Amino acid sequence: MKPPAGAGMDERELQRQGRDFLAAAAGAIRALQLYPLENQAVGKALAELDAATDHLLASESEIGVRYVGDFFFVNDVRLRVDLSSYASFTTVGRALQRHGIGQLEVFRGASAQEWTAFLSLVSQEGRGADPFTAFLERLGHSPVFHITVGPDRSGAAEQDEDALRMAKRAYAQTVAVARECMTGLRLGRGASLRPVKRAVQSIVDQVLRNETSIVGLTTLHDYDEYTFVHSVNVCIFSVALGKKLGFDKHQLYELGLGALLHDVGKVRMPVELINKPGPLSREEFEVLKEHPTEGLLALFDLRGLGELPLRAMLMAYEHHLKVDGSGYPKSIRPRESSLFARMVAVADGFDAATSQRAYAPAGLPDEVLRQMREDPRYGFDPLLVKAFVSMTGIYPVGTVVILDTHEIAVVHQRNPRPDALHQPLVKVVFDALGTPLDPPRLVDLSEPDPATGAPVATIIKTTDPERYGLNPGDYFV
Repeated sequence: MKPPAGAGMDERELQRQGRDFLAAAAGAIRALQLYPLENQAVGKALAELDAATDHLLASESEIGVRYVGDFFFVNDVRLRVDLSSYASFTTVGRALQRHGIGQLEVFRGASAQEWTAFLSLVSQEGRGADPFTAFLERLGHSPVFHITVGPDRSGAAEQDEDALRMAKRAYAQTVAVARECMTGLRLGRGASLRPVKRAVQSIVDQVLRNETSIVGLTTLHDYDEYTFVHSVNVCIFSVALGKKLGFDKHQLYELGLGALLHDVGKVRMPVELINKPGPLSREEFEVLKEHPTEGLLALFDLRGLGELPLRAMLMAYEHHLKVDGSGYPKSIRPRESSLFARMVAVADGFDAATSQRAYAPAGLPDEVLRQMREDPRYGFDPLLVKAFVSMTGIYPVGTVVILDTHEIAVVHQRNPRPDALHQPLVKVVFDALGTPLDPPRLVDLSEPDPATGAPVATIIKTTDPERYGLNPGDYFV
């Protein structure tokens, strides 16, 4: 998601810096088309683009550029076109159009070297019937980690279907990999790290390019495969949180790998304990509290261990430690859990509390977030919980809400504006008379009613989906 207008600076300043950024990008594209890389003009143009990028990122967490029709939006502010900027806008617009690119995101850490590789690709002609996919393939083989692209949204409906299809494939494959890995470790035959790494890379790619669809699939709670689905959901939430915090692609991969494997220690727990249909006794819980330690030991049985980052192993060991040092497992020496482990703890806590299990009903997502934020007994890092709420919105995806229009809706996507986190995009599934809508109607609750100027609808309260026979996951497949 692109940061909304005013997230780091006022709109007038963002207008100025956005135009400067596009002018520098256009200058670098023209220089690369006219001169060889070693030419002084190319070096100067890339240095100017690097400076313009750093200037914007000094106050914005990322740079989000959208090209719609003949207009450019930088962090959701539409840039005004004048005579001085027209040529720059045209140069950049045509370069993006050649490859079917409609969106560009630049994260902190983007270097002149990455811009060189990226703009060299953009300056080439588009390839094949699907130039965007061809461009993504070449981008994947380049040393570009802090710049991502999205497709032209002119065919939005078709592309949304394609995006959802790709997200579903990545999600299903990752669940299958988690099942195979944990089952292999449980049966003592070991497991290979290679498919796990590929699955995590696909999740990272989906979060970077298609966050709405892949996060929406976390609503597909499967009781029969809870352990595997939960691991994948924690991976998705952790990577999305890392993206929100500005992590680069390599950091997101390490974070996702540890998040996917965070509960691997449960394969060494008694099966009857993991599948017990009721609450655990005190003695049983004491046994279960050993699963972080067992997880650390289980990871030594993974083939390809030399390629497993230490931070991934620490996430398995530390994800139940609290910020005050309590929690489990107990250490001989006082220790502070790592940042990645604290992030996984937040993702783990949220997904566990919002999942239906035999011994506990699923909590309402907004109520779970409130408890995580306000109750120190949970022991979550308050800054990370705040970032998580900013990432999910006050009403996370899949929350069932009642509107002041007496309609019932399922939250489809958070509002990207920080001042409108309480006004998500929703799918209205029942009208005011209780009649099911097929297909559901997509509504942006921050949009004003043309007649009154007030929001088209307001959320009155959240509600239990079972009360209305709803499965929120049905609206994300």
